[in-house]
Amino acid sequence: MHQPHAEPRRSIYYQYRVHRPWLASEHPGAQKHPIVIVGTGPVGLTTALEIARHGQRCVVLESELQVSEGSRAIVFTRRSMEILQQVGVAQRVTETGLPWCYGNSIYRGQRVFRMENARADDDRFFPMINLQQQYLEEYLVDAVAANPLIELRWGNRVNKVEQIGAGEGATAKVEVDTPEGSYELQADWLVACDGARSGIRTAMNLLMEGASYEGRFVIADIRIDLPLPTERLAFFDPGWNPGNTILMHREPHGIWRVDYQLPAGEDPEDALKPESLKARIDAQLEMIGFGGTPWEMDWSSVYSARALTLPSYVHGRVIFAGDAAHMLPIFGVRGANTGFQDAQGLGWRLALVAKGAASPRLLDSYSSERVGAAREIVEEAGKSTRFMAPPTRGFRLLRDAVLSLSLSQPFVGPLYHWRTSRPHEYGQSPLNSVGDDNLLFKSGPAHGAPPVNVRFAADSYLLDHLGGGFDLLYFSDGQPIPAELRQVVDAVRARGVGARIIAVSSLGAAAVAGADLVLDDSQGRCRGRYGVMANGAAYLLRPDQHVCARWMALDANRLQAAFKAALPA
Repeated sequence: MHQPHAEPRRSIYYQYRVHRPWLASEHPGAQKHPIVIVGTGPVGLTTALEIARHGQRCVVLESELQVSEGSRAIVFTRRSMEILQQVGVAQRVTETGLPWCYGNSIYRGQRVFRMENARADDDRFFPMINLQQQYLEEYLVDAVAANPLIELRWGNRVNKVEQIGAGEGATAKVEVDTPEGSYELQADWLVACDGARSGIRTAMNLLMEGASYEGRFVIADIRIDLPLPTERLAFFDPGWNPGNTILMHREPHGIWRVDYQLPAGEDPEDALKPESLKARIDAQLEMIGFGGTPWEMDWSSVYSARALTLPSYVHGRVIFAGDAAHMLPIFGVRGANTGFQDAQGLGWRLALVAKGAASPRLLDSYSSERVGAAREIVEEAGKSTRFMAPPTRGFRLLRDAVLSLSLSQPFVGPLYHWRTSRPHEYGQSPLNSVGDDNLLFKSGPAHGAPPVNVRFAADSYLLDHLGGGFDLLYFSDGQPIPAELRQVVDAVRARGVGARIIAVSSLGAAAVAGADLVLDDSQGRCRGRYGVMANGAAYLLRPDQHVCARWMALDANRLQAAFKAALPA
């Protein structure tokens, strides 16, 4: 029998809740479900909420009775916040988190580079926001608990997965262990969000591609009062930790994250001993001018940099997402932020497939898009990891030369800037269709790109009004939506697929015949950001808001072809 950790985890600032285990004896009935998700990390919970947002039921299994221990992922990007807005938790994150725009690289006490992630007037969210993972998981758990389409089963650990049959009738049989013993369930689709040590991935003998790096970092959360702004601090080759790197981030509730690289060959268990932690954190505080400032340890761990991905995320009836699908270095805040994009890309597809509104072929594009994104990130992450933790003498010589030159040559500074996590552009997606691209559009999001937000009023942004299905943004001067376009959208709706026509009107918010929603673009902000020069132009956005087609002039045949490409038979 599986006995999850039942005592509340300890923290000097976070109150862990212990949830009651789900027991099969208390819930008699058939154990057959369309979708089962394994894991209640940010990716598993967001995937469940995305699936439910598209009207589909699912079950979530979690081996423990509490949210994860320690702050873990703490930096969330603007795009992640836009995804979290869709599932209803962005407001709580905004209320608790600490937003920021700047990152500083420091060498020998001198700031040699200052990175700025700009925030424009059309952005609802800051480029980055810091919040400990426990809080984010708590907010997602609360949203799941309030959703009647999601059943969350605490204390349920997956012991075995077996795929039965092939084709349309295939299922995944799952053996689940609980505090009172095991039971079996069947799922049409099983989503593995069970983390970097995925038991499902291991049991299926699936191997990841990429690289693991020798550099190890201690992650330590301490409570301390430091009069410093919320900006990322990166220290290279400090006197107390020569040749290595240290990162610092402010977290809510008086907590600071200190990540410091260990010297080669040091045993991680020795590094986590209280005396070692104290000596090194004291040395870091002394270096930044706050030696002797009292502090308390809350949580610590050791992290190894890896840049790995499965070559495919769909294996029969088992689908992988988040760290179960890929393991990415923390440098550039890529881990959880990449996972949110997995969740958003998978959620709408799997919901439509499970409802019978789309072919299982639609899931192939989830795999190809997200594997492509992961491989690009693996390449970028490798560059940043080799700078942060040089794996060979040659890379160290190169890094040291950059450090030395940066003290007197400002042009070297940008070499410190590794590309941070960003939404992937699916330019080669099979869901894209032929439209009017760069020849006619001189700006605006291209095929496969994520949406560009636009502020219409003080508290009204374009992305506030999108989501839940396909959105056809139709740029209008107030004239009715052509009846033939309305007919195409209604036919898609009849299949059980969400679809709307949103009129972006230059004449204000007055009703536009045939539109499901009218947005007031009388100031032309949306037209400008989307590169629209003519009345009757349109963008078709997928349920995950990525562009799958755009036109300067749209007719029914072109719209019908776009839906056919985005919803393969």
